[in-house]
Amino acid sequence: MENKVFNQFADIETREMTPGYFSKIIHTPGNTINFLEVKAGAVSPMHQHINHQCAFVIEGQFELTVDGVSQILDTGTYAIIPPNVIHGGRAITDCKLIDIFDPVREDFKY
Repeated sequence: MENKVFNQFADIETREMTPGYFSKIIHTPGNTINFLEVKAGAVSPMHQHINHQCAFVIEGQFELTVDGVSQILDTGTYAIIPPNVIHGGRAITDCKLIDIFDPVREDFKY
């Protein structure tokens, strides 16, 4: 078997993607899974990409703007963002988020 099936989350390098956004990233053949810890007040600038994105709030409150519509997401809520739609956000509190991208985010590989 080429890849290990069982792994340790602690072994994944934490990377600051933008100021205040700390990521642990897992790539599968078809997806990128981004586990984020975000500091209160940190901003993800408006952007778009070719990937379909599912954004889950595990802890905290996060204001997400998708295609000009803003909503505050809190624990247990999620958003489904279609490809090529402009979106961005701001952490209202310290947050834990999970983003799942399809297809793989090639720009997140390192």
